[in-house]
Amino acid sequence: MKKLILGLYFVFLLLLTFFSYFFIDPNLSYFKSLYSEFIFLHRAITSVIYVLLVIFYFCFYLLFLKMYKEKKLTKKNVKWIICLTAFILFFSYPAMLSFDIFNYVLTSKVTFLYHENPYIIMPIEFIKDPLLSFTHGANKVALYGPSWIALTVVPYFLGFGNFVSTLFNFKLLSLFFYLAVSWIINKISKDFISVLLFSLNPLVVIETLVGGHNDIAMMFFALFGLLLFLKKKVFLAFVLLVISIFIKYSTLFLLPVFAYITFLKYKKIETNWNIVYLSCTILMFIPFILSPLREEIYPWYAIWFLSFAVLVPKNKFVLYISLAFSFSLLFRYVPFMLFGTYFGVTPLIKTTVTFSPVVLTGAYLLIKEKLWLKKFSR
Repeated sequence: MKKLILGLYFVFLLLLTFFSYFFIDPNLSYFKSLYSEFIFLHRAITSVIYVLLVIFYFCFYLLFLKMYKEKKLTKKNVKWIICLTAFILFFSYPAMLSFDIFNYVLTSKVTFLYHENPYIIMPIEFIKDPLLSFTHGANKVALYGPSWIALTVVPYFLGFGNFVSTLFNFKLLSLFFYLAVSWIINKISKDFISVLLFSLNPLVVIETLVGGHNDIAMMFFALFGLLLFLKKKVFLAFVLLVISIFIKYSTLFLLPVFAYITFLKYKKIETNWNIVYLSCTILMFIPFILSPLREEIYPWYAIWFLSFAVLVPKNKFVLYISLAFSFSLLFRYVPFMLFGTYFGVTPLIKTTVTFSPVVLTGAYLLIKEKLWLKKFSR
């Protein structure tokens, strides 16, 4: 049975990889031979397929959690599943759900090829650049910090001027940080279930291994900082937090926790790490929930709080709410797939599908807790 389930899972990953290439932009000349009009001609079918893929992925995810708890999967099995997931999805089309990775490539090109300051010069100013035909947001200066720009030097130069190899080098960078975060969570957590909860979470997998978002790099340095705190290397811990902050700035919210841990160490007071991880979860949830003030809640933002939420797996409220968001956020893409517009009823549907599962989950937990209290009081 285990072999059958694992076999079906990897067939599923291959189908997801294949399906991702339906989303190739018509202006992306580098993949012209693979372009099809399927998603534009069959929006309803595309949406249904995507919804089914997400549901199936969560079924596999929950099944793996159940199998691990019942000791039908070993740590070694889970590690192999994580590595093979990363390997297969590395070959998926990275702009299936978001075009951010194109911005990463173009910003690095502005910096390292044109030798311009990406915080002053917009990519659109290089009017003859072929990447402009399919890159979204080219009329903006760099949105990410200098730490991220510095990290992109490796995938950019190893691309040797070839767009396709450069693009997949950026995916490789994301894959590296995905595995590195999995390793750090394994080092920090006392329960291996935390690794499974994070590394096989469908939202984390899709937004990192398919979409190649740099949030995983930001969280790597933040988590590495906590790991160094555990090893009593305070200065290096703060250095890594600063690097994290200058990738995407959101981890600035973690400064109070890092300062608090430092204070405890100075006073020689033992640190309650469960409280630390819970505090980090809450603090990283704040920029996530406030993100509509700047633009909107993007699904990959959930990686911010999920990275810490999995470190307190015994806190059922945090765990279930995190999983509810993981499930609901992936459906934010469906209205645009179906209608082809960001206007009209799309924003309302996106908000509804994002928060309805979370509210229902929260209500269920509160009712269950209330019933438990009544039973206890008898």
